[in-house]
Amino acid sequence: MIASVVKAARQAADEVVVIDSGSTDETVALATAAGARVVEQPWLGNGRQKRAAEDACRHDWLLDLDADEIVTPELTAEIAALFAAGEPQAQIYRTDLALVPPVGKPWLAFGRQKRHKLYDRRVVRQPDHEAWDQFEIPAGANAGRLKNPILHHAFDGIAGFQGKLNKHSSVRAETLPLKPTPILGLRIVFGFPFYFAKKYFLQQYFRGGVYGFALAALSAQGRWLKDVKMWERRVKARGDREQKAQ
Repeated sequence: MIASVVKAARQAADEVVVIDSGSTDETVALATAAGARVVEQPWLGNGRQKRAAEDACRHDWLLDLDADEIVTPELTAEIAALFAAGEPQAQIYRTDLALVPPVGKPWLAFGRQKRHKLYDRRVVRQPDHEAWDQFEIPAGANAGRLKNPILHHAFDGIAGFQGKLNKHSSVRAETLPLKPTPILGLRIVFGFPFYFAKKYFLQQYFRGGVYGFALAALSAQGRWLKDVKMWERRVKARGDREQKAQ
C-alpha cells in the first residue's frame, strides 16, 4: 500500500518522508516513485523510529502516518483550511482512525480509534520508547479536533489480524513496566469480558455485525495476551532472582 499512502499524503503535505528500516521488497522504489523522500534508519523501536522521522522533516508541523493509513480528500481539505491563514490556533489535533476491514464497508461512523497525529513538533515529540508511539498531550497545550478520519487498512484478513495482535502483545509485555503479580492474576482471570465489552459496546463494534463480534473478541484476546505474557515475564524474573540467591 505504500504508493497509495504516499500519493494521498502528498495532497495534504509539502513533503512526505518515509523511514525505511532495511526493507528487502520494493518499498523504497515504490515510495520514491510516488514522490516520497526515503530515509534509511535501522530499526530503533516504534517511538524512537518516529522520532527519527520527526528529525528528518523540514517543517515543524507534522502528520504522523503508518504505512497502512490513507489520507482522504475530505481530510486533505480540512487540513488545508486550517493553514489557509497561517498556523492554526491549536498546536495538536485529534485525527481519528476509521477501520477499513477486508470485507464490508469502511467503519466511518463507529469503532474509531482516537489518535493525535497532526501536531507541532516544537510543542510535543513522539515518545523516546521502544514500544509506545503515542504521545501524551503536554500540560498547557491547546488541542483541537479534525472531523474527517484517516482510513486505516489495519489487516488483510482475520489471520493477519490475529498475528498482528500477537506480535504487539509480545512487544508491549516485554518493554512496558511490570505490573504487580496480583493485579496481573486478576486481569488474567477476570479481564477478558471487560476488554471485550469495551470494544463491542463502548466502541460499537456490534454495528459491524458478525465480523464486528469477531474483531472485538480477537482484540480482547490480544489485550488479554499482554497480561498473560507480562505475568510470565514476572514469574521468570522471580525464578531468576531465586536461583541467584541460592
